[in-house]
Amino acid sequence: MPKSPMPFFWYELMTTDLDAAEAFYTAVVGWKAQAFDGAPGMPRYIVMNVGERGVGGLMAQPEEVRKMGMPPAWLGYIHTRDVDASTKSLKAAGGTVHREPDDIPGVGRFAVVADPQGATFNFLQPDGPDQPPMPSATPGNIGWHELYTTDWRAAFDFYSDQFGWTKAGDFDMGEMGVYQVFAAGGEPIGGMMNKPEQVPVPVWQFYFNVPGIDAAAKRVTDNGGQILMGPQEVPGGQWIVQCTDPQGAHFALIAPGR
Repeated sequence: MPKSPMPFFWYELMTTDLDAAEAFYTAVVGWKAQAFDGAPGMPRYIVMNVGERGVGGLMAQPEEVRKMGMPPAWLGYIHTRDVDASTKSLKAAGGTVHREPDDIPGVGRFAVVADPQGATFNFLQPDGPDQPPMPSATPGNIGWHELYTTDWRAAFDFYSDQFGWTKAGDFDMGEMGVYQVFAAGGEPIGGMMNKPEQVPVPVWQFYFNVPGIDAAAKRVTDNGGQILMGPQEVPGGQWIVQCTDPQGAHFALIAPGR
């Protein structure tokens, strides 16, 4: 029996300057920031909303992460109904567990893990009922998920087996190899490829929807970020830019055709 698809459904930035990151992403993506009223003693957490719907969060890097010298980064959360079982299955399939399942009061149960090639992501078993998915093209929503890895075929087999993802076409990029598009129960939501040399380690990159790519790229640089690539048209007629925020976290933007 095929596994029920388990998609990414939350996105989190760990940064070195929480106030600056809040100002940058509200200006660039158009998110509405809202302080999260968590349990007493929890670190400050800012929810980024599309309208009244949260799509991600920002938090300061924990002290132990800073001491390790890890740069600011976005991480995605994959939905699970049993985080302990998902973590156990991932480990048996060759993945790595960076933090064993633990509870976040009032939020759910989570774990920090990596696939067999080393790309990190989180599991979350949320408290409360599931929310219906937001249309993928909604401005401010996460419109694409891209995995840079050392072996995309092995990576796809892992994600397919663990989370029920399916192939949804591919593109031959010549010297850069094959770009494998994937879906998680519906329309395509991302792609996988072998990483170029300038990407030091396997990593997930997330694309945030914006109405127009040129105006959004200008907002990036006007607010202290950097453009690494683009604007560039991609198959299907959309336009992308790949960027870093002022603290160095990588992200990307995607927009309809010009």
